[in-house]
Amino acid sequence: MSAKSTAIPIIDTHIHLFDPRRAKGIPWPPKDDTKLYKPALPERYLQVTKGQSIVGAIEVECSPWLEDNHWVLDIAAHAPVIVGMVGDLEPEKPDFSKQLERFHRNPLFLGIRCGNLWGRNISRQLGDPNFIRGLKELAAAKLEMDTANPDPELIAAVVRLTDLIPNLRVVADHLPQMQEPTESKAKKELEANLLELGKRPQVYVKLSEILRRVDGRLRMDLGFYKPTLDRLWDIFGEDRLIYGSDWPNSDHIEEYPQELTLVREYLLSKGRAAAEKVLWKNSVAAYRWKKRDLNQPDPRSA
Repeated sequence: MSAKSTAIPIIDTHIHLFDPRRAKGIPWPPKDDTKLYKPALPERYLQVTKGQSIVGAIEVECSPWLEDNHWVLDIAAHAPVIVGMVGDLEPEKPDFSKQLERFHRNPLFLGIRCGNLWGRNISRQLGDPNFIRGLKELAAAKLEMDTANPDPELIAAVVRLTDLIPNLRVVADHLPQMQEPTESKAKKELEANLLELGKRPQVYVKLSEILRRVDGRLRMDLGFYKPTLDRLWDIFGEDRLIYGSDWPNSDHIEEYPQELTLVREYLLSKGRAAAEKVLWKNSVAAYRWKKRDLNQPDPRSA
């Protein structure tokens, strides 16, 4: 890896923070997950990313407990590497407006996550006027919505959602890992929905959860992943893709530097200017984070 490539600063837009030592425990990961069930805090993140040009990260909440939003914000307050968090609030709940106002007072609170987690399902929720009203409040507050754990139904729901609320910024996570349908009609519908989202400038896609194991072996050859990455590049372009590691959940596949090495190799093949966009500049438009540390680039220069 050349010194020129490592000089590009990186904003990692998808990490999780938790601490199983807390008195009340944590809802995720489970205790039997020996790979993950240990403190995932900013100090450890800084250690595992040392030498990787990571200058900032966005925490994506991995707990449905309301007060864990506050816990993360408290942790982030003392960790300038965390430039923001995506919280967990339920737009359809009666107290959503009050909770949104409460957390939005903190400039590190950048949005919320909705999708296939905690038994929730956007496709079903779109029929709830309270859910739509809550997300309209989110958009009016100039905050964004992350999706969670994509499948074809969720992609179709994001098309409908952005029809209903065209001013809502949406960041879709983990598309490289999405299990795609094998049936011809379903495949065509998924492709049509992705192409439609590609036309919508308020929709961003994370290059996250890329690496795979095949027959128990980690594939680290870029050629194996290139068709998937090229497809996303062709649909969303260099201005709408952003990088996210999914740390520490990514440890199930391999240690942190492995995926970043592959992603960086792919992006640099598109040219340094394009790599800079995906590795940090596009995250400014998607999340509107603020600089907290001297090592972080000035968002105004994105």
